Amino acid sequence: MLTKKQRDLLLYINERMRTGDIAPSFDEMKDALGLKSKSGIHRLISGLVERGYLERLPNRARALQVIKLPEMGDTYPPEAPDVNDAPPVSMPHMAMIVQVPMLGKIAAGTPIEAIRHEEDQLDLPSNMVGKGEHYALKIEGDSMVNAGIHNGDTVIIKRCDFVNNGEIAVALVDDAEVTLKRYYKEKDLIILRPENDDYQDQELSPERVQVQGRLVSLVRSY
Repeated sequence: MLTKKQRDLLLYINERMRTGDIAPSFDEMKDALGLKSKSGIHRLISGLVERGYLERLPNRARALQVIKLPEMGDTYPPEAPDVNDAPPVSMPHMAMIVQVPMLGKIAAGTPIEAIRHEEDQLDLPSNMVGKGEHYALKIEGDSMVNAGIHNGDTVIIKRCDFVNNGEIAVALVDDAEVTLKRYYKEKDLIILRPENDDYQDQELSPERVQVQGRLVSLVRSY
């Protein structure tokens, strides 16, 4: 049995997708239901998925598929007050959901801009990213395992062109190779240091290295 808002959201998504296969954005859903936050939409969608009315499709932006609709005679239980409709000040403990572009895999020989897939989005709690522009990358390889970054992990990167010594950075080398390494600047050298004893430091002149972001968070699927 669906709540009224679950039913209204399901019917809205179905109506929007009748003329195309792309679901409405979280902002559009929020406005259509008169909610004040996208976290409320995230909760409603999760409930519809759990009940078998919606399915999330992997590797696509806004990837939802309507599996079934409620029967015309269905009723819905009284809905408890929705904390997501309250002013933000009344729910400081709840994290908003933000969308971060998934740019692809971070692998040698591939500049960031060449692996961009703008249709891919990752939904994250806002407290995982903070302020500024962010993007996500899928890790290939084991050069950073001693820092807790494993093959297949997703790293969240804040876009910037400067990092402090010892921070983990996305670095573009010779406009051709992008890598995630610990960054050091010593005299006239940039040192890109792996976190794995099986790999060696890269010592490069500053003009060969362009910082493209700083590691801020990590997502792992078990």
